[in-house]
Amino acid sequence: MNKILIIEDEPGVQMTLEDRLKAEGYEVTIRGDGISGEQTARAEKFDAILLDIMLPGRDGYAVCENIRKAGISTPVLMLTARNTNLDTVLGLRQGADDYMAKPFDMSVLLARVGALIRRSQLNGTSSNRDTSVITFGNFTLDREKGELFSNEKEIPLNGQEYRLLEYMLLHHSKIIQRDKMLDEVWGYDSETSSRTVDVHIAKIRQKLSESDIPKHILTIRGRGYKFIK
Repeated sequence: MNKILIIEDEPGVQMTLEDRLKAEGYEVTIRGDGISGEQTARAEKFDAILLDIMLPGRDGYAVCENIRKAGISTPVLMLTARNTNLDTVLGLRQGADDYMAKPFDMSVLLARVGALIRRSQLNGTSSNRDTSVITFGNFTLDREKGELFSNEKEIPLNGQEYRLLEYMLLHHSKIIQRDKMLDEVWGYDSETSSRTVDVHIAKIRQKLSESDIPKHILTIRGRGYKFIK
């Protein structure tokens, strides 16, 4: 049974999420503030975290940033009453895998949670790997360990950053549209804003030290991205 951690302070939202997720067969844990939510995320293993932004004690941005710094790669779906591009970008930059604004359609939320969990589990358990180690420039992607190294020093990636980088490496030298990335990496269709892809690309570029002058991840204007090894 997959385990979901809900960090949300609104009782009505807590109850709605708990009832629907349990009905879908998930085991649910609820925390009503950022501090206890972060402590629980650190202490226990979950398959996904639903994280509100406006929380007492510690906001969702800080919680997400802290658990990523602690090496926790559990998929995070951020929830918020605010729906602006700035909020979306901030959440994704702190390590969130996806973002939904309230009020949300429960069927869409369930589909996204399921997709995040499937992608995370596939990344961790798949044995159908043609190449266990992929090198490019000074970097090495170890697909067995799910880790990226530069000159033997590990470069920290959250789960979605790793999956996106791996996908681009496996399709290097090809132009990949944003919609295709959303479908293949996130596991749902293009109704999701392509801004999600752009923010994750920017984070990966930063970690590859090519924020200013892209060397490996090229933007093909009007079409998508291309990875050059």
